[in-house]
Amino acid sequence: MSAMEVQQKIVEKPLTQQELEGWLWKVADILRGAVKPEKYGTFVLPLLFFKRLSDVYKIEYEKARLKYKSANAARQKFVHKFADIPKGCMWEDLRKESKNVGGKLNKMLGKIAKANPELDGVINRTDFNRPDELPPQKLIKLIEHFSGRTLANGNIQPDMLGNVYEYLLKKFNEVAPARAGEFYTPREIIKIMIEILDPDEGAEIYDPCAGSGGMLIFSHLHLLEKKRDPKNVFLYGQEFNAETCAMARMNVMLHGLEAKVSAGDTLADPKFLDGNGLKKFDIVIANPMWNQDGYKEVIEKDKFGRFTYGTPSNSSADWGWIQHMLASLKPDGRMGVVLDQGALFRGGAEGKIRGKIIEADLVECVVSLPEKLFYNTGSPGCLIFLNKDKPRQRQGKILFVYATKDFEKLKNMNHLRDQDIDTTVQAFRNYKDMPKRVAVVPLEQVRKNKYNLSVTRYMDVFEPESIIDIEQTWREITNLNVQWKTVNEQLQASLRELGYE
Repeated sequence: MSAMEVQQKIVEKPLTQQELEGWLWKVADILRGAVKPEKYGTFVLPLLFFKRLSDVYKIEYEKARLKYKSANAARQKFVHKFADIPKGCMWEDLRKESKNVGGKLNKMLGKIAKANPELDGVINRTDFNRPDELPPQKLIKLIEHFSGRTLANGNIQPDMLGNVYEYLLKKFNEVAPARAGEFYTPREIIKIMIEILDPDEGAEIYDPCAGSGGMLIFSHLHLLEKKRDPKNVFLYGQEFNAETCAMARMNVMLHGLEAKVSAGDTLADPKFLDGNGLKKFDIVIANPMWNQDGYKEVIEKDKFGRFTYGTPSNSSADWGWIQHMLASLKPDGRMGVVLDQGALFRGGAEGKIRGKIIEADLVECVVSLPEKLFYNTGSPGCLIFLNKDKPRQRQGKILFVYATKDFEKLKNMNHLRDQDIDTTVQAFRNYKDMPKRVAVVPLEQVRKNKYNLSVTRYMDVFEPESIIDIEQTWREITNLNVQWKTVNEQLQASLRELGYE
């Protein structure tokens, strides 16, 4: 029997993306009512990751066993590319358990992490032995549900599984929106940012607030769409929340990517260093927590020389994040950041920092976004793009894009359609005035406005008021009154005929 025949025996009929998404989303039916919605991802995503590891390992091991003619020789010589799974820690071993399943699953994942140091803190991050959060019978049902499909090559490709991981993140965020904003940026917003920054082969890309890894993933997908080699791009991220960091690392692995994602507080303890200073990147992109407080002392004690434009107030670190990102750029680097629109106009320490950065001619573009795009807030955000090496024709100017009205209204939120994304991206590329939509503004005008970057300061976005013809309107009201009187008389006559006085 050939290796291909072995694989065909192990896997089922290949699934479509839609079929896979529908099958996986049934986990919500299993958990609903017994598990808090904000905990769905905590339990489901590591199980999905473990099932994928086990299924791929099984196929690769069977291929090696055929090649080396014996199980012992295969185990001695077989080196699995994705992860090495110790004896007794396969998915099938888990299915044999009927008592204390959560505790035994914890031990299995701990052994896998020990055998694969790169998975430590990723696959073993979740405690499955918490009956108060995940009832044992629900865990068993989850295991049996995942057992219904083989998540291995031939049946499911890495990009396909990576895409469905992204799908699950989005769905989990929809059922628990309050937590979503901690780690999930709507992918339509990321697409605008990546399209504008336009990374290419050889680029080093960094997200200091990596969340679930979406900006790194979309950088990879962007190169695929351009028919460039996505393996020739270098991805780095740091995430404060350890559980979210584990989600990001699983995400990049399931997409078949290599990325360095570290856990830790970026402002207090940046992990990517070059000697005694920060490592420099071609592109930096982030959606930091908006108006984060409590960082003034950290910034004042900084030893990396990041905050040369000033110290923001203790109530908002927005312009502290921008300075960290600028300090992490190469001399010709570019960056994009998602922030609350208040960062565009607030005064005080922020206003002074903003003014110095504008005077340094680093701000290239500001985009105002519609409201209700984010899961945990209805406030409208904005995109700010900075460039350490602006093209000559853009020097001494800032591009303002009013994208506030470009969206599709959904039940509880708004959504950016493909045409909305394209409109904003093309406005950046074309770099020319468009009434009520785009304005190319010289720094002198921004200076006169005391460095206020609110988009509506630089263009008239309002529709002209319609002129009311008072005589015509009065005639229409008079005619309506006559019609009402006639209808009322007819109604009264009909009522009298029916015996009602």
